[in-house]
Amino acid sequence: MADLQAALATQLRNIQSRTGQSLAQFRDVIAASGLVKHGEVRAMLMERFGLGHGDANTLAHAARAAEATPATAGLQDAEPLDALYTGPKAVLRPLHGQVMAAIEGFGVFEIAPKKAYLSLRRKKQFAMLGPATQTQLELGLNVRGLPPHPRLKVVPPGGMCAYKVRLSSAAEVDAELVGWLRRAYDAAG
Repeated sequence: MADLQAALATQLRNIQSRTGQSLAQFRDVIAASGLVKHGEVRAMLMERFGLGHGDANTLAHAARAAEATPATAGLQDAEPLDALYTGPKAVLRPLHGQVMAAIEGFGVFEIAPKKAYLSLRRKKQFAMLGPATQTQLELGLNVRGLPPHPRLKVVPPGGMCAYKVRLSSAAEVDAELVGWLRRAYDAAG
């Protein structure tokens, strides 16, 4: 947890040095905007301050956190991930972060936390990501027409996603997987 806190504090300091805005000033801007939904706040921060998706997302969480100190801001809003990656599943959190970092390069999307996974959405859901076991993540892809591949498990019609992929190592977040994610992202509008 200390590493997460240190990384968050560093990211918030870097945002402040690039923009000249303190966390308190960002909170004031968000409050004045009247925006409520996380995705709308993130998009506004990206547009108004030229922030990337990851920085705007972190800032949107941190600005709404109960405590506004750089060392603790945003940690309360990290609860969806904390709930997903507890106990033996905690070792999967860096792999989750690697998948999310690949997706963030595509552009704007919304993260809707669910009980057992995160739903990733544009106009519609394009992917689901969460722990499947203590050693594997499960990535659901909501896209049609991917060519058959041993890594892709076809899901019967009627489910939330057409394909599922199990991931257990950083090496599996390769160009092929990112390509499948990109197709799903693009198809979601």
